[in-house]
Amino acid sequence: MVISSSPQPPPPSALILFLRNQLGLSESALELGIRQSQLEQAPLAVVLWRFGLISLEQYIQLLDWQDGRP
Repeated sequence: MVISSSPQPPPPSALILFLRNQLGLSESALELGIRQSQLEQAPLAVVLWRFGLISLEQYIQLLDWQDGRP
């Protein structure tokens, strides 16, 4: 379990669109990831990867997207 000292804000809509359209996450996978992220106060990307909802390659793509890199 990953726990941070500050609550995680809701994910931006652009991130949700990226996860759906680019990484192909299902609605149920997104809901699980968001719920667990808020419960653990952990970053969504980490939760998605830790739960096996995205691969390591997809995790890296997500981090690159968040950093503004192609």
